[in-house]
Amino acid sequence: MFRFVQLVTAAALIAGVLQPPHASAQDTQLTVFAAASLKNALDEVDAAFTEATGIKVMVSYESSSTLVKQIDQGAQADVFISADLQWMDYASEHKLIKPDTRFNLLGNRLVLIAPKASKIDKVEIGQGFDLAKLVGDGRIAVANVKTVPAGRYAKAALEKLDAWTAAEPKLAQAENVRATLALVARVKTAVGIVYETDAKVEPKVKIVGVFPDGSYPAVTYPVAQTADSKNAATASYLTFLRTNAAKAIFDKYGFNYLIKPGS
Repeated sequence: MFRFVQLVTAAALIAGVLQPPHASAQDTQLTVFAAASLKNALDEVDAAFTEATGIKVMVSYESSSTLVKQIDQGAQADVFISADLQWMDYASEHKLIKPDTRFNLLGNRLVLIAPKASKIDKVEIGQGFDLAKLVGDGRIAVANVKTVPAGRYAKAALEKLDAWTAAEPKLAQAENVRATLALVARVKTAVGIVYETDAKVEPKVKIVGVFPDGSYPAVTYPVAQTADSKNAATASYLTFLRTNAAKAIFDKYGFNYLIKPGS
């Protein structure tokens, strides 16, 4: 009973802190543009935010490059969450975000996956790693290596490990990391390169190798309010992302939480 009272009290305190000024929670919603790899975890975070505040969250998930270009072309969003620093820097340079609201929220790791029933297993990834030989006549699923963060991280890793030249002709490039994951899950490719958190939410794939730290830039998810947002609920949402409640959810899905929770 005491524990129940504690939880109710905590929820009430969060709701009080997060309640936007001069706005009715029941009549308020906000729009978030978020990297595709965040879907499962962020859906749960948003549900917790809505439960605490009554504010509905509408989310558009896509590659960071697609989302920032949509914002640049006038799409209405209150919050942008990128899967790399480069596209958030682009947003900042083009005055698409409010710089003083920006912070780095999460980290992730790059892994090699294969279909669950694949004979490929326990791959040691290091310098001179011959990915092309590993897949034989098969294909390698990756996100677009020119524009999508997951694809750019993958290319950087393969170049660093001297595996790019041989692997490039065998790439099957997808529009975002979740589409990459789907190619492997449907056994359309022999392997794929995705984030660790993506692999963990898809039961039809298995992690067969982990790319070593330092072989690609640190995977970082920055967050910011968009420049055109005048939604009073946005500040409350950004505050909620910094709470222990949000951290617990992101931790559960395997993300590296980069900031100290505020409450």
